Amino acid sequence: MELTGAQAVIRSLEAEGVDVVFGHPGGAILPAYDPILDSPIRHILARHEQGAGHMAEGYAHATGRVGVAIATSGPGGTNLVTALADAHMDSVPMVALTGQVATGAVGGDAFQEADITGITMPITKHNELVDDPERIAGAIREAFHIASTGRPGPVLLDLPKDVLNARFSYRSADRLHLPGYKPTTRGHGRMVREAAREILRSRQPVLYVGGGVIKAGAADELRRLAELLNLPVVTTLMARGAFPDSHRQHLGMPGMHGHWTAITALQRADLIVALGARFDDRVTGDLGSFAPDARVVHVDIDPAEIGKNREPDVPIVGDCRVVLTQIIEEVELALAEAGGREQARRAIDGWWVQLERWRRLHPLRGEQPADGPLKPQAVIRAIGEKLDGDGIVVTGVGQHQMWAAQHIRYERPRTWINSGGLGTMGFCVPAAIGAKVGRPDEVVVGIDGDGSFQMTLQELATARTEGVPVIFCVINNGGLGMVRQWQELFYDKRFSQVDLGWDVPDLVKLADAYGCVGYRCERPEDVDSTLDKALAVGEVPVIVDFRVDQDEKVFPMVPAGTSNDVIIESAEEWYASVAPAGVAADGDGEPGGAGLVPAHLRNEDAV
Repeated sequence: MELTGAQAVIRSLEAEGVDVVFGHPGGAILPAYDPILDSPIRHILARHEQGAGHMAEGYAHATGRVGVAIATSGPGGTNLVTALADAHMDSVPMVALTGQVATGAVGGDAFQEADITGITMPITKHNELVDDPERIAGAIREAFHIASTGRPGPVLLDLPKDVLNARFSYRSADRLHLPGYKPTTRGHGRMVREAAREILRSRQPVLYVGGGVIKAGAADELRRLAELLNLPVVTTLMARGAFPDSHRQHLGMPGMHGHWTAITALQRADLIVALGARFDDRVTGDLGSFAPDARVVHVDIDPAEIGKNREPDVPIVGDCRVVLTQIIEEVELALAEAGGREQARRAIDGWWVQLERWRRLHPLRGEQPADGPLKPQAVIRAIGEKLDGDGIVVTGVGQHQMWAAQHIRYERPRTWINSGGLGTMGFCVPAAIGAKVGRPDEVVVGIDGDGSFQMTLQELATARTEGVPVIFCVINNGGLGMVRQWQELFYDKRFSQVDLGWDVPDLVKLADAYGCVGYRCERPEDVDSTLDKALAVGEVPVIVDFRVDQDEKVFPMVPAGTSNDVIIESAEEWYASVAPAGVAADGDGEPGGAGLVPAHLRNEDAV
């Protein structure tokens, strides 16, 4: 049949089972917007292309399906860059379609021209300028396959306007033509057997679980292995929910602001089984001193991650779900030959005695004084109690993100969504919209900071007009909280450009302006009732302005660049022990303004 290139684009999206796209129209992509009117595909009109990209990410995080974002050429494409980089860092399956100037004008600095394939080459899994209408169906088929297989990630297709307008004889893409693209899913048999032997030999093992377990849909297999041998489990920021927080074997989240026991268990382990994790600097701290006595089994779908930061003793390239099944089979075979699993479980009893002792001695803190200012931890714990393990939590980036990761219980995969690797402020509002669109029957709560919220709050208009009732809880401390925390701890309380103020904007009035429901809460005794009112609204988006203590900081904390042996649990501990020992000196040898720790421990790029 004869179609235009634009009609072929929409027909190809339909063939991939796409039910919703997020986008913003403009000149070069305009031909593709006409056939959308005749398509069952729902289009969500974002107010900014970055918002469209984060909505596509939120949809993908929540559903496991490929999210789709559409933008025009030039600034439309460049406004997608942050979302593409975010998706690339966090392995989010996403396809971006951008308009481009006509092929004859490419390279001539035409109006709204940008080399978006060149710009996004480092932050996409694959991209392509489609310069032939007959290539459209095949390019879109391949884009979805690449985005969703192997290590998931973003793919961008750039579509010149003349290609979209051209008429041609359309044929669907029946076969993929991707020579050389064959991700390894099954682990090497010898390495799998060695991994099983390492696990059975170990006396202080830890399963170090990353976001790859969620991407692979391997939560059930993870639980089978953990319960088979009574293995302790830690889940990274990107893996919250991969293993139930309520499970006795779950030690919590490792990392700079992780749980004390989770951090220390990794540090003292004799075996780390890394599953879909990448030994990120936020988890390892000073890499040279990380887990010095541990042997490492590293399972990852991406061979580039194996040995990138920590050299493994047993490298296994493969899909976490497939490889975990293989390891379980090998372990069960070995146990059968040895006469059962009880002996293997008893071998780590001493390790569990130590772990339980650490858990008792080092619980998370965050008390709410009855007569004191409202504490953010108390607000976030209350949100978690209302959700009771259900619903989806989406955050922005900052202190609120860490508190939400620490203090809310996550029982299922894909119920915690955040920007991990790139740390993108402004992620929450659009990503929460995308998550709610993808899973409309779930309660979606966006937990944002006042700084992060103001970066993309225009998407409240999208939520309202598209009928997407997300509950946005703004942890409002009147400033850029995480930056302020670093300036207090590392820059001698020299606060520079972190004060946002409490009332500009007035979030309750802002909610009204956007047609949303707005509440404000400033007293601890009002938190529960305010959340009850917000959860009862149901039909339209809600903004809750929680005015919280500006001086509250996120602890535990491993200072950037230091060993994971240095875990600070409170501000009092910091000032009593770490700071005095590490006060930097000025030119006269006296304590000066260089900061509260030596200069080599101050990482200006780490906030």
